[in-house]
Amino acid sequence: MRTLYPSLDPRRTGLLDVGDGHSIYWEECGAPGGKPVVFLHGGPGGGSTPDHRRLFDPDRYRIVLLDQRGCGRSRPHASEPHADLSANTTWHLVEDLEKLREHLGIDRWQVFGGSWGSTLALAYAETHPGRVTELVLRGIFTLRRSEIDWFYEGTLADLRPELWEAFAAAVPDARPGGYVEAYGRLLADPDPAVHGPAAAAWARWEAANISLLPRPELVDRYGEAAYATAFARIENHYFRHAGWFTDRQLLSDAPRLSSIPTVIVQGRYDLCTPPVTALELHRALPSAEFVLVDDAGHSFDEPGILDALIRATDRFAG
Repeated sequence: MRTLYPSLDPRRTGLLDVGDGHSIYWEECGAPGGKPVVFLHGGPGGGSTPDHRRLFDPDRYRIVLLDQRGCGRSRPHASEPHADLSANTTWHLVEDLEKLREHLGIDRWQVFGGSWGSTLALAYAETHPGRVTELVLRGIFTLRRSEIDWFYEGTLADLRPELWEAFAAAVPDARPGGYVEAYGRLLADPDPAVHGPAAAAWARWEAANISLLPRPELVDRYGEAAYATAFARIENHYFRHAGWFTDRQLLSDAPRLSSIPTVIVQGRYDLCTPPVTALELHRALPSAEFVLVDDAGHSFDEPGILDALIRATDRFAG
């Protein structure tokens, strides 16, 4: 069973001005002359962590991580009271990746993304397929209406009733089909007394459903005020706008990726991004390898998912 590589520190870090008043944090780890790979974190708004560096063999990979607009160490941060998200869309992030690739002098790179990171990876690869050597995707999410309704509009409530009650209590006037919009109104309020409890409830609901077994320490981390506010605001903004996609856009355009070696890793009991979407992606992209992990949920570091991901990155390292 494969597990994370040893901890490592960045060799280089920086803030890249990508326009619209935004600067994105980036870092490089591993071998300077190694195979380039870019890791795309989830959320949107989740930020990268030191453990994400450890998904790749540091002796063979030139590992690039970034924090997407508005989160992590990027600036401005979406937790600020009057945060403006108008220039924070999927297509801004796609072009940020191109600017970062050019800034680092990389011709082509492997793209690795899980959850929302899989969404962004697909959007980027379908826009710039010539820049992608391989795709490693986990917990597939395409922002279709059915996917948002499953997790945020009450469909999942029957499986997690006590957790759903806490999520719904933050917007007591909302009804099924209206929770995302109701949260959006609260999260947009600059008053911490208004947006703070809503952000914490949104973030804790997601964290409580990430893993197959409870991880209270993860729920507490997601509930930290600044993190929760940026995370909830950015996610809600993207979900209210359907990611700026048509409903099946990423699946319909998947055949553009047929020449790119791709691995899809999915937990069978993933409550955040259920396996049906991963299966539909595989049907649209039959050349991809599809790994369904029977004893896993959504999180990248559950043993079976982690094993499949690192087997993929080891193989693609050449």
